[in-house]
Formats: sequence, structure tokens, C-alpha cells
Amino acid sequence: MEREPMRIREGYLVKKGSMFNTWKPMWVVLLEDGIEFYKRKADNSPKGMIPLKGSSIHSPCQDFGKRMFVFKLTVAKQQDHFFQAAYLEERDAWVRDIKKAIHHIDGGQRFARKSTRKSIRLPETINLSALYLSMKDPENGIKELKLEKDKRVFNHCFTGTCVIDWLVSSSSIRNRKEGLLLASSLLSEGYLQPAGDTSKAAAEGLSDTPFLDLSDAYYYFPDSGFFCEGYSSDDDVVLKEEFRGTIVKQGCLLKQGHRRKNWKVRKFVLRDDPAYLHYYDPAGGEEPLGAIHLRGCVVTAVEDMPDTKKYDDENILFEIITANEIHYYLQAASSTERTEWIKAIQSVARTGK
Repeated sequence: MEREPMRIREGYLVKKGSMFNTWKPMWVVLLEDGIEFYKRKADNSPKGMIPLKGSSIHSPCQDFGKRMFVFKLTVAKQQDHFFQAAYLEERDAWVRDIKKAIHHIDGGQRFARKSTRKSIRLPETINLSALYLSMKDPENGIKELKLEKDKRVFNHCFTGTCVIDWLVSSSSIRNRKEGLLLASSLLSEGYLQPAGDTSKAAAEGLSDTPFLDLSDAYYYFPDSGFFCEGYSSDDDVVLKEEFRGTIVKQGCLLKQGHRRKNWKVRKFVLRDDPAYLHYYDPAGGEEPLGAIHLRGCVVTAVEDMPDTKKYDDENILFEIITANEIHYYLQAASSTERTEWIKAIQSVARTGK
């Protein structure tokens, strides 16, 4: 039986159309022998596939002056494909892995990197649903705690180390290495949810394993009533977050209006539950003026926008393209702040609810 190609990297990128100068968000999957791209992450069949054998990659790509962090993939038939990443480190990670895949396939070798969580296979005798119920047992299951990290208080959660300890003590596994495999499967099937930046980053493929056997990686049961509290940046009073979720980032940005194309200062609050970027009148007011749904969105830096009056000469702009392809343009106060917003929004878009 022929082995399925390994998934090396996957995530949302902005892809240029092959016929028209349109850029659309795509869920992109890098395999050992090619790149598949889907309209949405949940789609079963790809919109297209780019073979890697005989291909070459070019980065940085300056073909599109207004778009940052673009790389170009030229296939053996001399057809060009253009992709835009959200920020520099993400682009470089994609380019590095694609180069490595091209090198291995052209040399007749297998890609040596560890597989992602979608490659995880468990014995058929393991019943994840039954194991989940045992883990939630009030007497003998995993104890839900109130934990604090990075000026946040996580309620009804537990550490990755606690999960592996429990699996070992319940004789569900023989060692901690097997525990990582089993816990990763529970995570991928939704029986466990990541809480906090460390566990969320691992779940999105930024670590060797999707699940972390660490005391500072937090997780929770999806129906446990988990919520997070954060300390205000102005004082040390604990505030319970509106909409239950964690405030990942907040601050003022310039937002371009959809109709008049004018720019206004808005206070933005980024939450991970639900995955929305709410914006408010900076002068005050508890009710948001609007919200941008981030689940499945793509966010990228842009240099400039055609047919739009510039607010100033800084051009520290970024673009959010929602899952239903609505475009929002925002401007940060500095390039560093722009990168921070992009990374925060990207994290929520991938792991938020």
C-alpha cells in the first residue's frame, strides 16, 4: 500500500490568482511532493495542487511592491505562483521548509522532519471518548485548577504535565512518550483545548509535538466552564473579561471606513472566545461600534492601498481578510506594533472559537 505524503506545514496564506491580479486567503498544505491549497481549512478537496519536483522558490519577491512578505514558487513548466505570509518569520519558515522539500524530492530522498498531528495513529483498542470521561471523573480524574501566568488567571484548567502524570498513573500508557502521542490525539479530536499562548502555539505546529508535557502549558476540557481573567495594564485590579474569553491584545489603531474610505481612530479589543476583534469609540462607551470575525481569517502587512487617501506618510498598514472575504485595513503606530497585532490576530484566528 502506497504511503500518504507527509504534511510538513499548513496554515493560511494569501495567494494570488493565476489569471487575475486578485489575492485571496487560502488554507495551504505543504506536502513532501507538492503544495495543496484549499478555499477553507475544513474543505475535503483542494482547489489546486502545485508539484514541487523541479520547482524553485524565490524570496524575498519584489514583484508586488505594495505587498510585503511575498514569496514566489516557479514550477518546472515555468509557471509562477505567489504567496503572501503575515510577517517576516512566517514567510521565512514557509520558504525554509519548501526549499528543504524541493531538495529532498529532487534528490530522491524522504523529508526528515517529524510529522504533524494529522499523521498521528493510535491503536484501535484505545477509546478516546471513554478516556475523556475518565479524565473528567470528579473523584479520580484530572483536577481543574486556577492557574496564573503572564498576568492572566486561567480558571478550570490544568497543565500538560498534569495530563501526562494522570495518564501514567491510570496505566493508560507505559511512558511519557506514549502519553504525548495519546494527549496529542485527545487535543486533535477536541477532547482537550489549549489555553494560553504556549499551548496554542504548539497546537498550531510551532513545536515538535502538538501537546506539551510542561508545567506552563495550560489546557482545559471544552465543557468545563473555562474562562480567563487578566490584569489591567493601568493598575493591578483583576478584571473579568467581557464575552468570557481572554483579552489577547488591546489598543488604538486607525481603521479605514468601508463606505467613505476615511480613517478614524478606534480602540480595538482582541479576544479569543469568541474570536472577534471588537472596536470602540476611543472617547468612551461600553458597547462596541462593530466587530471583525477572525476565525479562519488571514492577516498580512501591506505597504499602501491604491485609490485610497493616505492618513499620513507612515504606511504602517495591515489587512484582515475574513473567511467570507471582507477586507479591513488598519494602521498601527509603528512597524513593531503592527507585527505584534498581526501575530496576535493570527493566533486567535487559528485557535480561537
